[in-house]
Amino acid sequence: MTQAAVPLPATPELRIPIREILPWAVFIGVLALVVLYFVSTEQGALALFSNGYVHEFVHDGRHLLAFPCH
Repeated sequence: MTQAAVPLPATPELRIPIREILPWAVFIGVLALVVLYFVSTEQGALALFSNGYVHEFVHDGRHLLAFPCH
């Protein structure tokens, strides 16, 4: 069983462009913090909105993430 060794083609070096990713990472981080605020503390004395619409909209998600709300 003689087989000729076939050389594999050289794989190009993978580079991650940090300067292009950083603004998106910051944006996603800020967006995640805003969502976390609305899910966790948007009710009662810390409420930004006077109606209970935000609370009712994220109510099931709040219980799913183990945040007490009532």
